[in-house]
Order: sequence, then C-alpha cells, then structure tokens
Amino acid sequence: MTSKMNALPKIVSKDEWLTAREEMLVKEQEATSALNALAAERRRLPMVELDKEYSFEGPEGKVSLLDLFDGRRQLILYHFMFDPSWDEGCVGCSMLVDSIGHLAHLHARDTSLALVSRAPLSKIKPFKERMGWTVPWFSSYSSDFNYDFGATTDRGEQPSLSTFLRNGDRIFQTYNTADQGLAGMNGILNLLDITPFGRQENWEDSPEGWPQTQPYEWWRHHDKYRNDPKGPESCCSSGDQS
Repeated sequence: MTSKMNALPKIVSKDEWLTAREEMLVKEQEATSALNALAAERRRLPMVELDKEYSFEGPEGKVSLLDLFDGRRQLILYHFMFDPSWDEGCVGCSMLVDSIGHLAHLHARDTSLALVSRAPLSKIKPFKERMGWTVPWFSSYSSDFNYDFGATTDRGEQPSLSTFLRNGDRIFQTYNTADQGLAGMNGILNLLDITPFGRQENWEDSPEGWPQTQPYEWWRHHDKYRNDPKGPESCCSSGDQS
C-alpha cells in the first residue's frame, strides 16, 4: 500500500500535463455553465411576503428585520450557530465567516449581509472581537426568528442562509439554503478543492494513499489550530458530505 507520506500525483511531461489540463478545463467550463444556469433559475424563484415582525438586539439596541437591510434593497442573512448556552460560536460557521470578503463589494450591488444567532449579545460581542470580524451580527434571542426560519429546531442549532428583498417597507423572503448548500459559500473549502489533496476528508473520492481524516476533525477556530488538539465540539458533526 502506498504510504500517505509518499502518495503524490503522477509525474508527467509538460505536454502531457497541458493535455490533461485542457481536458479538465472542458469539464470545468461545463460545470460553470451548469452553475450559471442554476443561478438564472434561482433569480426566477417566486418570493413570499413576511407578515410577522421580528426584533433583534444589536450594538445600538433593538432593531427590526427592516433595519438589518441598512437602507439597501437586498439582505443576506447567515444563521450562525451559537446556542445561548455556548461560550463560543460554531467552528464551521466561524470558518465560513472567516472567508467572507469586504462588504463594500456587496454594498456596491445594493446588498447588505449580516449574521443572526440565538445567543445573547453579551456572548456574541466578545466572541466577535476575539475573531476580529467586522460583519454586522445580531441576536435573535428574544424573538421567534430562528425557529420560524428553521435555524433552531428540536435537533438544536442548524446553519443556514436566507436572502430577502425589500420593496419600500415590505419584506420578502426569496431564498434559503442549508447543509451542503452552504459549502459553495465557504471560500476556504473552495480553495482546498483546487489543491491535489483536496479537503483531505474521508468522504472525498481521492486516489489511494491520499491523506484523509474524518470530516470536521481538523476544523478549529482560527486562533486554536496550535493549541486545541481535541478539535471542535459536535456542532458541525452532522450531515452527509457526499
């Protein structure tokens, strides 16, 4: 059996590599076209008007869902897993937020982005400061928001993402995704996907001998990689990765 230390891609000439790369490029272009078609279909989804008012706690006090738009027409809300009993936010959600770029690019397209968690602001604030994030983050602790949007269920906290459109003061939900629908939004995992070893998780179809571990086993908050050999808690240990 090939040793994991010695498992490497096959070595070929530059011409052979270019041929293989061109063959892969055709498949990548086909996949891109399929994703573009899916995005076009997503833009044509119907929407549903929200007739219930929600209250959130933010740095400036109580705010409404309309306030979270911050004057823009579109709003992306990431339902960040942070149970009120936890002392820190979910490891996987933290990795996704780590990969969010500067929000000015979204603002240029009349779009706001915010995080919502059920944990109280007294726990969100120090954790946000510890992580060094500037993305707006609000607590839904005093409302039914998490329950109504499936972010808190009888199984506990669930990661998901919802998008909303504002027409004046009327708010419409346009989209929601969860579980593996969120994988494409994690820039860190997407970068690993273009490397020879990939994410190095044992659900991946990789050549024999490639380094692999259980899913989530290697995940850490970004300030814990050197000092937390036990790995994350169970908040990210459910769901099929295939």
